Amino acid sequence: VDDLAEVDYSLSSLPAIFQPFIDLDLKGMVFPAGNYTDSPYVAAPFTISYQSDSMLYLAFSEYFFQTSSFAYYTAGAFNMTIAEEVKPGNSLVFSLLFFFLQTCSYFNINTEIFGSIIPEVAKYSVTPYPVMLKLMATETPIISLEQDSFTVDIQGSMEVLAVLPDSSPQSLFTMNIAANTSISLNIFDQKLMGSLCLNRLQFSLAHSNVGFFKISLLENILSYILQTEVIPSVNAKLSKGFPLP
Repeated sequence: VDDLAEVDYSLSSLPAIFQPFIDLDLKGMVFPAGNYTDSPYVAAPFTISYQSDSMLYLAFSEYFFQTSSFAYYTAGAFNMTIAEEVKPGNSLVFSLLFFFLQTCSYFNINTEIFGSIIPEVAKYSVTPYPVMLKLMATETPIISLEQDSFTVDIQGSMEVLAVLPDSSPQSLFTMNIAANTSISLNIFDQKLMGSLCLNRLQFSLAHSNVGFFKISLLENILSYILQTEVIPSVNAKLSKGFPLP
């Protein structure tokens, strides 16, 4: 698949040959690159309704997406640091974070800005310093398939750090993150297109070096940035579609 994941698409049963068509059941398990391990998920059998308008029909079960999520989580793909040197990647995750970073840069996010939202940060850091964000998934993201779309439940954390003049990071506080997103999919003009929607985003204070503070105002501001800047930018890319073979 890429440097982080590989896929086992070996036959899981003998081909079923009928007069009008052939059925091939492929395993479709994604695993961390170079580390073939059994998946914690169980593949449920499913069938494709008979159709004859096209030469080839492909169907992917929830198992394929679950093992993909587990493989990338195990490989650490959801753990990253957002700083000025981050560049846009090809994946949706990196695109989301890159657009978030662009928005932060636009507003010149630093400890002074955080201090205007969180008085405890202003007391802790009088001199304005650049801010670094460390994000990580604390559990394997849960992917659920629905009609023409799928949802993703994400449990993670975000650590906010001040970058001192000697370039050393100093942790300010860490937040737990719970998010639910949905992506609707459709095919048009031989392209796979999508639309991302943020259904729920919740923060809670996990640890603080600046003292206890209420997270609600920061949660509202970050939600606003995601809804008005990040999500529309990502959807603009998704609307262009991905060519299908």
